[in-house]
Amino acid sequence: MASIEQAKKLAAFTAVDNHVKPTDKFIGIGSGSTVPYVVERIIQQGEEVNKDRIFLPTGFQSRQLIIAGGLRLGDVSQYTHIDVTIDGADEVDADLNCIKGGGACQLQEKVLAEAASTFILVADFRKKSSILGTTWKQGVPIEVSPGAYAPMLERLKKMGSPNATLRMAKMKAGPVVTDNGNFVIDAPFSEEDYKNPKELLVKLKMLTGVVEVGLFCDMAKAAYFGNGNGSVSVRHADGQTEEIQAQ
Repeated sequence: MASIEQAKKLAAFTAVDNHVKPTDKFIGIGSGSTVPYVVERIIQQGEEVNKDRIFLPTGFQSRQLIIAGGLRLGDVSQYTHIDVTIDGADEVDADLNCIKGGGACQLQEKVLAEAASTFILVADFRKKSSILGTTWKQGVPIEVSPGAYAPMLERLKKMGSPNATLRMAKMKAGPVVTDNGNFVIDAPFSEEDYKNPKELLVKLKMLTGVVEVGLFCDMAKAAYFGNGNGSVSVRHADGQTEEIQAQ
């Protein structure tokens, strides 16, 4: 297995081992390239512990992973309290604020994150930074109503994101369309803006036509980063950090 994939697997396995307990019955499954390893580890916990659990997806990818794994699929409209949600991230800063939405699932991801008693991030070492925008250069993913995208681009440029762009699909003509039928704008901001992501989030949410913003602030309890040397770096919400060596 390539080192990056091994790093993702290490982060996912360690996070599941530490936070998905036998008593947890309602579990949110996030999106992204690290999440298949989350589901793999949960399945390894065994049929006996999983038979009474309900798994809630953040999008099409996680829904298919749940079904393929033989796990019980649920919906947040039925189960509004989640014990733990584990999700990936595009970048995580020193305070566990993160950018999400590279896979265009930020609305449902945030719904499941807010509904969870414990929200955990998993990623490889490339996603760890001190300030947002350091490694993720594409910008903040903003889900917008299709009818609002053109004036939204103009507003964003005036707000300090001159390179804001409508995200285009790669295997179809036209823009990316989210699971909710909306468009996505990627809006890069300055380092100064990223230093206060909560303030930036509020400003963006106030724009007419915005459905959700891919800034997750003060939500995660911990973030797990798999490293190329086989260790896992953990950042906790209380500021503590730890290094877990490979077994």
